[in-house]
Amino acid sequence: MKKIGLLLALLGALAACAVPADEVTAALAPGQDARLTLYTSHKQAVYGPIVKEFQEETGIWVEVITGGTNELLERIAAEAGQPVCDVMFGGGVESLCAYESCFEPYACAGADRLREGLRPEGDAWTPFSSLPLVFIYNPKLVEPDQLTGWADLIDPRWKGKIAFADPTVSGSSYTAALTLLSCLPGDDWELLEQFAANLDGDILADSGDVVGAVANGSRYLGVTLEETALKGLGQGAEIAVFLPTEGTSAVPDGSALVAGAPHAENAKAFLEFVQSRDVQELVVSQFSRRSVRTDVHDPDSLPPVEELDVIDYDVHWAAGLKEEFTARWLALCGEERA
Repeated sequence: MKKIGLLLALLGALAACAVPADEVTAALAPGQDARLTLYTSHKQAVYGPIVKEFQEETGIWVEVITGGTNELLERIAAEAGQPVCDVMFGGGVESLCAYESCFEPYACAGADRLREGLRPEGDAWTPFSSLPLVFIYNPKLVEPDQLTGWADLIDPRWKGKIAFADPTVSGSSYTAALTLLSCLPGDDWELLEQFAANLDGDILADSGDVVGAVANGSRYLGVTLEETALKGLGQGAEIAVFLPTEGTSAVPDGSALVAGAPHAENAKAFLEFVQSRDVQELVVSQFSRRSVRTDVHDPDSLPPVEELDVIDYDVHWAAGLKEEFTARWLALCGEERA
């Protein structure tokens, strides 16, 4: 019993002297010249391996702060007078364009190897991966010859049966909504009104819910990113994928150097790293995404890019429309969001 008492006393003494975890982390971190602060909207499965490899190769210590794209961009804007973040990693480039004044142009060494249409004018952001939009459906509930693509989203026979996330929250859903406006004839705002009505007030909270809703039969069809559909198939989701006959968008997600970044040179090193051939090979092999480089080939399991019939999607138009789109969308169905 005496030994137990002595042991407990010793543990208590050690606990009393313990240094808080955040102080330990700060003490172990290197000096400012070897640090990088990263804001990212990517899932950990994407940013984790990349950050780990970057740290091991460069010795730069990375602090990762996660959140939604809009949330992080608003934070960067609020911090503009005294930046905390060095690099915004992730988010559709329409969103990055909308906050272009918060970023400093930078051209990576391999920018001349970018696929056509993926290098922005003025190098305001750095593309990370190409993200085509596809349609998915439940093969138990829908025959493939019943579907055409974007026109189905305003077809009354699918009213209340479409899986679609809130485009005022989800970047991919915003891209999907504007791709619909780009692919279908007619007045943009009338098309948006028809689409909102066809969702019948049943809007998903998160884009990650689209595959599950179609797979479990609560929705018959939906729009999602190609990578999300492929991951769902790989995990056994009961869905099928088809390409819209009217064409689709393949808007890249990107990274951007924050204006006045505290660790600007380290930030540039990270941008070079994520656009390097090694990381772009990882984008293809592990993330079910398409590379932005011409010297990195898409896997044979994906349809050739020519079959996608990619439309000319104007990201600056999309960025400029966001405020009006949001106001109109909330007016149409803001009170009915699930």
